[in-house]
Amino acid sequence: LPGLHIFAIAFTLEVSVGKTNTVTALNNSNVLLPCTFTTCIGFQDLVFTWYFNSTELVADPAPLPLQIYHGKIKNKATEPTLIWHNPRVEFVGSTTKKDNNISIVLNSVEFSDAGKYTCHVKNPKERNAQHNATIFLTVVHKMVETDNTVTLIIVGVVGGLIGLLILFMLIKRVVLFIIKKTQDGKKECLVSSSGNDNTENGLAGSKAEQKAPPKA
Repeated sequence: LPGLHIFAIAFTLEVSVGKTNTVTALNNSNVLLPCTFTTCIGFQDLVFTWYFNSTELVADPAPLPLQIYHGKIKNKATEPTLIWHNPRVEFVGSTTKKDNNISIVLNSVEFSDAGKYTCHVKNPKERNAQHNATIFLTVVHKMVETDNTVTLIIVGVVGGLIGLLILFMLIKRVVLFIIKKTQDGKKECLVSSSGNDNTENGLAGSKAEQKAPPKA
């Protein structure tokens, strides 16, 4: 069915910003905004755009305040061609290598740069199929070191409990070994005592049997 064919093609294009969609950057530093795309049937004259704080996809050309980078890729054998970009935005990806990388670097970030960045891709070869992924940037005055005190305490307590458990098991084994040895020793004593009594009784019996019968 033609309708199903179009539906299947529309979902071959995928865009990703990696495992996490949040980035924290130090004020006045440079920050990488990652983005890659995949397509099962290849691409031709593919267009990609980075948007800042845009809540919806807008028609080309987008208003400049929303659009921070706009590029075009003829095919897999060529690198992207710049159409427009914000002066502080630098393209650092590559589409001729294994990954179709269209990542950018935002230079000298400011607190006003914090917000949502959307990587949008449109592939005419897939009947203008479109897909996008979003990454959120937070700009801070200084990086705060993670306080691992609670984690260290928990690890120490758990480790101490495991150590006590192992010590308890060792003590239990030693005590059981001593008890077993003691019981075995008592059994040997009882067997020995019983054997001596039988021997003495036997000797006494033998002596009694050796006595001559009384004379009438």
